[in-house]
Amino acid sequence: MMAFALIALVAGLASALMFASIVSGALISLVLFYLSPLPLMVASIGWGPLYASLGGIAAAIGLGALFGLPYCIAFAVTVALPAWWLGHLALLGRQVAGDTSAAVTEPEMEWYPVGRLLLWIAGFATLTTVAALLTLGTDADSITGTLRRGLTRILRATDPQASSETDQLIDALVRIAPAAATIVSMTTLTLNLWLSAKVTATSGRLRRPWPDLMSAELPPMTLAALCVALAFCFAGGLLGIAAQIATAALMMGYAFTGFAVLHTLTLALKSRAFWLVSIYAVIVVFGWPVIAMAVLGLADAVFGFRMRFLRSRQPPPLPTP
Repeated sequence: MMAFALIALVAGLASALMFASIVSGALISLVLFYLSPLPLMVASIGWGPLYASLGGIAAAIGLGALFGLPYCIAFAVTVALPAWWLGHLALLGRQVAGDTSAAVTEPEMEWYPVGRLLLWIAGFATLTTVAALLTLGTDADSITGTLRRGLTRILRATDPQASSETDQLIDALVRIAPAAATIVSMTTLTLNLWLSAKVTATSGRLRRPWPDLMSAELPPMTLAALCVALAFCFAGGLLGIAAQIATAALMMGYAFTGFAVLHTLTLALKSRAFWLVSIYAVIVVFGWPVIAMAVLGLADAVFGFRMRFLRSRQPPPLPTP
Protein backbone atom coordinates (compact mmCIF):
# COMPACT_ATOMS: atom_id res chain seq x y z
CA MET A 1 0.00 0.00 0.00
CA MET A 2 2.83 2.38 0.86
CA ALA A 3 4.60 1.59 -2.43
CA PHE A 4 1.36 2.23 -4.34
CA ALA A 5 0.89 5.64 -2.73
CA LEU A 6 4.55 6.56 -3.14
CA ILE A 7 4.68 5.75 -6.86
CA ALA A 8 1.42 7.63 -7.51
CA LEU A 9 2.45 10.70 -5.52
CA VAL A 10 5.93 10.87 -7.07
CA ALA A 11 4.44 10.70 -10.56
CA GLY A 12 1.87 13.36 -9.68
CA LEU A 13 4.50 15.61 -8.09
CA ALA A 14 6.82 15.37 -11.08
CA SER A 15 3.97 16.08 -13.48
CA ALA A 16 2.73 19.04 -11.40
CA LEU A 17 6.21 20.58 -11.16
CA MET A 18 6.70 20.29 -14.92
CA PHE A 19 3.27 21.82 -15.53
CA ALA A 20 3.81 24.69 -13.08
CA SER A 21 7.26 25.50 -14.47
CA ILE A 22 5.58 27.53 -17.22
CA VAL A 23 5.06 30.40 -14.73
CA SER A 24 8.84 30.95 -14.65
CA GLY A 25 8.87 32.17 -18.24
CA ALA A 26 12.13 30.33 -19.03
CA LEU A 27 12.49 28.71 -22.44
CA ILE A 28 13.17 25.27 -20.95
CA SER A 29 9.89 25.54 -19.03
CA LEU A 30 8.00 25.31 -22.33
CA VAL A 31 9.56 21.90 -23.00
CA LEU A 32 8.79 20.75 -19.45
CA PHE A 33 5.21 22.02 -19.77
CA TYR A 34 4.56 19.96 -22.90
CA LEU A 35 6.18 16.88 -21.32
CA SER A 36 4.16 17.19 -18.10
CA PRO A 37 1.84 14.22 -18.94
CA LEU A 38 4.88 11.93 -19.25
CA PRO A 39 5.33 10.93 -15.55
CA LEU A 40 1.64 10.12 -15.14
CA MET A 41 1.59 8.16 -18.41
CA VAL A 42 4.62 6.13 -17.29
CA ALA A 43 2.84 5.36 -14.02
CA SER A 44 -0.35 4.45 -15.87
CA ILE A 45 1.31 2.11 -18.39
CA GLY A 46 3.98 0.70 -16.07
CA TRP A 47 1.93 0.18 -12.91
CA GLY A 48 -1.71 0.73 -13.87
CA PRO A 49 -4.26 3.50 -14.50
CA LEU A 50 -5.14 3.65 -10.79
CA TYR A 51 -1.66 4.99 -10.05
CA ALA A 52 -2.11 7.74 -12.63
CA SER A 53 -5.57 8.66 -11.34
CA LEU A 54 -4.39 8.99 -7.74
CA GLY A 55 -1.28 10.94 -8.75
CA GLY A 56 -3.29 13.19 -11.06
CA ILE A 57 -5.89 13.99 -8.40
CA ALA A 58 -3.20 14.78 -5.83
CA ALA A 59 -1.30 16.97 -8.30
CA ALA A 60 -4.44 18.85 -9.37
CA ILE A 61 -5.39 19.53 -5.74
CA GLY A 62 -1.87 20.74 -4.98
CA LEU A 63 -1.79 23.06 -7.99
CA GLY A 64 -5.23 24.40 -7.06
CA ALA A 65 -4.08 25.13 -3.50
CA LEU A 66 -0.93 26.95 -4.68
CA PHE A 67 -2.06 28.76 -7.82
CA GLY A 68 -5.85 28.74 -7.76
CA LEU A 69 -8.77 26.86 -9.28
CA PRO A 70 -7.96 27.66 -12.96
CA TYR A 71 -4.62 25.83 -12.68
CA CYS A 72 -6.33 22.88 -11.02
CA ILE A 73 -8.92 22.58 -13.80
CA ALA A 74 -6.36 23.13 -16.56
CA PHE A 75 -4.07 20.41 -15.18
CA ALA A 76 -6.93 17.96 -14.71
CA VAL A 77 -8.29 18.44 -18.24
CA THR A 78 -5.07 18.77 -20.25
CA VAL A 79 -2.69 16.48 -18.33
CA ALA A 80 -4.24 14.12 -15.78
CA LEU A 81 -7.30 13.01 -17.78
CA PRO A 82 -5.44 12.20 -21.03
CA ALA A 83 -2.59 10.47 -19.14
CA TRP A 84 -5.00 8.24 -17.20
CA TRP A 85 -7.29 7.35 -20.09
CA LEU A 86 -4.62 6.82 -22.77
CA GLY A 87 -2.62 4.68 -20.33
CA HIS A 88 -5.74 2.64 -19.65
CA LEU A 89 -6.43 2.14 -23.36
CA ALA A 90 -2.81 1.23 -24.11
CA LEU A 91 -3.12 -1.75 -21.76
CA LEU A 92 -6.63 -2.70 -22.85
CA GLY A 93 -6.81 -6.15 -24.39
CA ARG A 94 -9.08 -9.12 -24.76
CA GLN A 95 -8.55 -12.81 -25.24
CA VAL A 96 -9.36 -14.08 -28.70
CA ALA A 97 -10.34 -17.59 -29.69
CA GLY A 98 -7.33 -19.64 -30.70
CA ASP A 99 -6.57 -23.19 -31.64
CA THR A 100 -8.29 -25.22 -28.94
CA SER A 101 -6.89 -28.52 -30.24
CA ALA A 102 -3.27 -27.59 -29.40
CA ALA A 103 -1.86 -27.05 -25.97
CA VAL A 104 -1.46 -23.29 -25.63
CA THR A 105 0.53 -22.05 -22.67
CA GLU A 106 -0.56 -18.40 -22.99
CA PRO A 107 -3.87 -17.14 -24.34
CA GLU A 108 -3.75 -15.10 -27.54
CA MET A 109 -4.53 -11.45 -26.82
CA GLU A 110 -5.96 -8.73 -29.03
CA TRP A 111 -4.73 -5.32 -27.88
CA TYR A 112 -6.35 -1.94 -28.36
CA PRO A 113 -5.47 -0.73 -31.89
CA VAL A 114 -2.97 2.08 -32.34
CA GLY A 115 -5.30 3.83 -34.78
CA ARG A 116 -8.03 4.11 -32.18
CA LEU A 117 -5.47 5.52 -29.73
CA LEU A 118 -4.69 8.20 -32.33
CA LEU A 119 -8.38 8.99 -32.60
CA TRP A 120 -8.62 9.42 -28.82
CA ILE A 121 -5.56 11.67 -28.88
CA ALA A 122 -7.27 13.78 -31.56
CA GLY A 123 -10.33 14.03 -29.32
CA PHE A 124 -8.24 15.17 -26.35
CA ALA A 125 -6.37 17.68 -28.51
CA THR A 126 -9.70 19.11 -29.67
CA LEU A 127 -11.07 19.23 -26.12
CA THR A 128 -8.03 20.96 -24.63
CA THR A 129 -7.76 23.52 -27.43
CA VAL A 130 -11.46 24.43 -27.28
CA ALA A 131 -11.24 24.69 -23.48
CA ALA A 132 -8.18 26.97 -23.78
CA LEU A 133 -9.96 29.22 -26.27
CA LEU A 134 -13.04 29.45 -24.06
CA THR A 135 -10.84 31.04 -21.38
CA LEU A 136 -10.34 33.94 -23.82
CA GLY A 137 -14.06 34.49 -24.40
CA THR A 138 -17.43 32.85 -24.83
CA ASP A 139 -18.00 33.76 -28.49
CA ALA A 140 -15.99 33.94 -31.68
CA ASP A 141 -15.63 37.75 -31.68
CA SER A 142 -14.29 37.92 -28.13
CA ILE A 143 -11.88 35.01 -28.74
CA THR A 144 -10.44 36.51 -31.94
CA GLY A 145 -10.34 39.96 -30.32
CA THR A 146 -8.35 38.67 -27.36
CA LEU A 147 -5.98 36.77 -29.66
CA ARG A 148 -5.49 39.84 -31.84
CA ARG A 149 -4.73 42.11 -28.88
CA GLY A 150 -2.24 39.62 -27.45
CA LEU A 151 -0.44 39.14 -30.77
CA THR A 152 -0.43 42.90 -31.36
CA ARG A 153 1.27 43.51 -28.01
CA ILE A 154 3.90 40.86 -28.77
CA LEU A 155 4.68 42.12 -32.28
CA ARG A 156 4.66 45.81 -31.32
CA ALA A 157 7.03 45.07 -28.45
CA THR A 158 9.54 43.64 -30.92
CA ASP A 159 8.85 46.23 -33.67
CA PRO A 160 7.33 49.53 -32.46
CA GLN A 161 7.19 50.84 -36.04
CA ALA A 162 4.43 48.45 -37.04
CA SER A 163 3.05 48.81 -40.55
CA SER A 164 -0.03 47.64 -42.38
CA GLU A 165 1.84 44.45 -43.29
CA THR A 166 2.11 43.71 -39.57
CA ASP A 167 -1.66 44.04 -39.23
CA GLN A 168 -2.11 41.59 -42.09
CA LEU A 169 0.30 39.20 -40.40
CA ILE A 170 -1.66 39.47 -37.15
CA ASP A 171 -4.92 38.72 -38.97
CA ALA A 172 -3.35 35.63 -40.57
CA LEU A 173 -1.95 34.43 -37.23
CA VAL A 174 -5.34 34.87 -35.56
CA ARG A 175 -6.94 32.67 -38.22
CA ILE A 176 -4.41 29.86 -37.95
CA ALA A 177 -3.81 30.05 -34.18
CA PRO A 178 -6.56 27.54 -33.16
CA ALA A 179 -5.43 24.97 -35.74
CA ALA A 180 -1.76 25.48 -34.85
CA ALA A 181 -2.50 25.00 -31.14
CA THR A 182 -4.39 21.80 -31.96
CA ILE A 183 -1.47 20.44 -34.00
CA VAL A 184 0.94 21.18 -31.14
CA SER A 185 -1.38 19.50 -28.62
CA MET A 186 -1.87 16.47 -30.87
CA THR A 187 1.86 16.11 -31.49
CA THR A 188 2.90 16.48 -27.85
CA LEU A 189 0.28 14.04 -26.59
CA THR A 190 1.36 11.46 -29.16
CA LEU A 191 5.02 12.02 -28.29
CA ASN A 192 4.29 11.64 -24.56
CA LEU A 193 2.44 8.36 -25.12
CA TRP A 194 5.26 6.98 -27.31
CA LEU A 195 7.95 8.06 -24.82
CA SER A 196 6.08 6.60 -21.86
CA ALA A 197 5.64 3.28 -23.69
CA LYS A 198 9.35 3.27 -24.58
CA VAL A 199 10.34 3.97 -20.96
CA THR A 200 8.17 1.17 -19.61
CA ALA A 201 9.31 -1.22 -22.34
CA THR A 202 12.96 -0.47 -21.55
CA SER A 203 12.35 -1.03 -17.85
CA GLY A 204 10.56 -4.32 -18.56
CA ARG A 205 7.21 -3.16 -17.15
CA LEU A 206 5.30 -2.97 -20.44
CA ARG A 207 2.63 -5.64 -20.11
CA ARG A 208 1.81 -5.87 -23.80
CA PRO A 209 3.94 -6.57 -26.89
CA TRP A 210 5.22 -3.54 -28.77
CA PRO A 211 2.64 -2.70 -31.46
CA ASP A 212 3.34 -2.73 -35.17
CA LEU A 213 3.25 1.03 -35.80
CA MET A 214 3.54 0.59 -39.58
CA SER A 215 0.09 -1.01 -39.59
CA ALA A 216 -1.57 1.87 -37.71
CA GLU A 217 -4.74 3.10 -39.38
CA LEU A 218 -7.66 5.23 -38.24
CA PRO A 219 -11.15 3.68 -38.08
CA PRO A 220 -13.08 3.94 -41.38
CA MET A 221 -15.69 6.30 -39.90
CA THR A 222 -12.94 8.87 -39.22
CA LEU A 223 -13.08 9.90 -42.88
CA ALA A 224 -16.80 10.66 -42.57
CA ALA A 225 -16.17 12.62 -39.36
CA LEU A 226 -13.49 14.64 -41.16
CA CYS A 227 -15.91 15.50 -43.97
CA VAL A 228 -18.52 16.67 -41.44
CA ALA A 229 -15.94 18.78 -39.59
CA LEU A 230 -14.80 20.32 -42.87
CA ALA A 231 -18.38 21.22 -43.74
CA PHE A 232 -18.93 22.96 -40.40
CA CYS A 233 -15.73 24.99 -40.86
CA PHE A 234 -17.77 27.30 -43.10
CA ALA A 235 -20.48 27.83 -40.47
CA GLY A 236 -18.70 30.75 -38.82
CA GLY A 237 -18.80 31.77 -35.19
CA LEU A 238 -17.80 29.50 -32.33
CA LEU A 239 -19.05 26.41 -34.18
CA GLY A 240 -16.76 27.21 -37.10
CA ILE A 241 -13.75 27.61 -34.81
CA ALA A 242 -14.51 24.31 -33.06
CA ALA A 243 -14.88 22.61 -36.48
CA GLN A 244 -11.51 24.00 -37.59
CA ILE A 245 -9.91 22.61 -34.43
CA ALA A 246 -11.47 19.17 -34.98
CA THR A 247 -10.39 19.22 -38.64
CA ALA A 248 -6.80 20.04 -37.68
CA ALA A 249 -6.75 17.23 -35.12
CA LEU A 250 -8.11 14.64 -37.56
CA MET A 251 -5.77 15.78 -40.34
CA MET A 252 -2.85 15.41 -37.93
CA GLY A 253 -4.10 11.90 -37.16
CA TYR A 254 -3.98 11.10 -40.87
CA ALA A 255 -0.49 12.64 -41.00
CA PHE A 256 0.67 10.12 -38.40
CA THR A 257 -0.82 7.28 -40.44
CA GLY A 258 0.90 8.85 -43.45
CA PHE A 259 4.23 8.31 -41.69
CA ALA A 260 3.24 4.67 -41.20
CA VAL A 261 2.49 4.41 -44.93
CA LEU A 262 5.85 6.01 -45.72
CA HIS A 263 7.71 3.48 -43.56
CA THR A 264 5.84 0.65 -45.29
CA LEU A 265 6.30 1.82 -48.88
CA THR A 266 10.05 2.36 -48.39
CA LEU A 267 10.71 -1.20 -47.19
CA ALA A 268 12.09 -2.18 -50.60
CA LEU A 269 14.53 0.74 -50.87
CA LYS A 270 18.22 0.00 -50.33
CA SER A 271 18.88 3.53 -49.00
CA ARG A 272 15.72 3.50 -46.88
CA ALA A 273 17.35 4.98 -43.75
CA PHE A 274 18.78 7.92 -45.73
CA TRP A 275 15.43 8.80 -47.30
CA LEU A 276 13.52 8.50 -44.03
CA VAL A 277 16.01 10.68 -42.15
CA SER A 278 15.96 13.26 -44.95
CA ILE A 279 12.15 13.41 -45.00
CA TYR A 280 11.93 13.72 -41.23
CA ALA A 281 14.59 16.46 -41.25
CA VAL A 282 12.70 18.47 -43.88
CA ILE A 283 9.45 18.17 -41.94
CA VAL A 284 11.09 19.18 -38.64
CA VAL A 285 12.85 22.19 -40.21
CA PHE A 286 10.02 23.54 -42.37
CA GLY A 287 6.89 22.09 -40.75
CA TRP A 288 4.48 22.59 -43.63
CA PRO A 289 5.56 19.39 -45.55
CA VAL A 290 3.60 17.45 -42.92
CA ILE A 291 0.63 18.28 -45.17
CA ALA A 292 2.04 15.77 -47.66
CA MET A 293 1.99 13.11 -44.93
CA ALA A 294 -1.66 13.92 -44.19
CA VAL A 295 -2.49 13.59 -47.90
CA LEU A 296 -0.61 10.27 -47.99
CA GLY A 297 -2.57 9.03 -44.98
CA LEU A 298 -5.86 10.07 -46.56
CA ALA A 299 -4.93 8.43 -49.86
CA ASP A 300 -4.05 5.19 -48.06
CA ALA A 301 -7.40 5.27 -46.24
CA VAL A 302 -9.21 5.53 -49.59
CA PHE A 303 -7.06 3.41 -51.92
CA GLY A 304 -5.27 1.03 -49.52
CA PHE A 305 -1.69 1.59 -50.70
CA ARG A 306 -0.14 -0.38 -47.84
CA MET A 307 -2.35 -3.41 -48.43
CA ARG A 308 -1.54 -3.46 -52.14
CA PHE A 309 2.18 -3.03 -51.51
CA LEU A 310 2.36 -5.79 -48.90
CA ARG A 311 0.27 -8.10 -51.10
CA SER A 312 2.69 -7.57 -54.00
CA ARG A 313 5.65 -8.49 -51.77
CA GLN A 314 4.15 -11.82 -50.71
CA PRO A 315 5.68 -14.89 -52.40
CA PRO A 316 3.53 -16.58 -55.03
CA PRO A 317 1.50 -19.56 -53.85
CA LEU A 318 3.03 -22.99 -54.19
CA PRO A 319 1.77 -25.00 -57.18
CA THR A 320 -0.85 -27.54 -56.30
CA PRO A 321 -0.15 -31.17 -57.26
